[in-house]
Amino acid sequence: MAHNLYMKSGQAQIMFVNKVPWHGLGTMLDKPATSAEAITAAGLDWNVKKVPLYAIEGSGVAHVPYRFAVVPENRWGVMPDCPVFGVVSDGYTPLQNIEAFEFFDSIVGSDAAIYHTAGALGQGEKIWLLAKLPGMMEFADFEEIEKYVLLSTGHDGRTCVRILLTPVRVVCQNTLTMALEEGQELARAYHTPELFHQLDEAKNKLRVLNNAFGDMADTFKKMLKKKINDQQVRDYGRMVLPDPADARDRMIPRWIIEDREGFFHYYREGTGNDQGQAKGTLWAAYNGVTEYLDHGCRRGREDRMTWLYFGRAHQIKTKAFKVASQMVE
Repeated sequence: MAHNLYMKSGQAQIMFVNKVPWHGLGTMLDKPATSAEAITAAGLDWNVKKVPLYAIEGSGVAHVPYRFAVVPENRWGVMPDCPVFGVVSDGYTPLQNIEAFEFFDSIVGSDAAIYHTAGALGQGEKIWLLAKLPGMMEFADFEEIEKYVLLSTGHDGRTCVRILLTPVRVVCQNTLTMALEEGQELARAYHTPELFHQLDEAKNKLRVLNNAFGDMADTFKKMLKKKINDQQVRDYGRMVLPDPADARDRMIPRWIIEDREGFFHYYREGTGNDQGQAKGTLWAAYNGVTEYLDHGCRRGREDRMTWLYFGRAHQIKTKAFKVASQMVE
């Protein structure tokens, strides 16, 4: 599966803590990093700039008014083939990599050791960072759920700033990626002149995150108490991945069948799902979905990082959480 990580001189521009990612690339730190440590280890200590756009043909040169190319400042005029991340208008406001880290620093504290992963995708045009919030989610004696916030942004003129809640189940390190507010992320900001005002509003939401995580923990507890049988687990899988609308007229796609079987397998055999209170519960079924997508699904992906955190896998996890929440109510 492709990782699409930005590679510089053969080195993947990503940092992580303790556990080596599935792609086996990047810089490993032995403890969570401060923002200064993380941005250096991930190779993200550079800015982007907007440069005027020109059209050139033969000996003719014409300036394209109100249009700019977004380029990495450290590669502009240095590399023979400096990448153009995107073409934008005059009002485009970049969020520099250091400003993304400072966004979390302003909430948690600049000296707090909270950063667990950070990196760049493509040619460096997409950036993400994962920060751990203090404390654990109160859930069950045998389960530990850590609280993370994921921020992603892009320098391509199309990718907005997104902030997601991402609980991580410690027992198997699978992300229970969920978004609140009817499947939407916690906050979103656009690269307009209002960008930093929108981020200030996002800070206010982040400051009350503990309440949001508390609501999640309550739902998890209900899942843990709800016993279900094998047929109900399979029904749950069909609700998470329903048949296509035109399934009567054609075969159900093989990938849907494979994913449902993957959900069921990890419900039975997933880490911690066959033990103690978790066995035979909706909690195990939900974790079967998340663990399968994070670790068991082996279909090829053009961009696995995007697929897991923001793409199809994230959408399925969000649906799985919603369906499970409806089942316990």
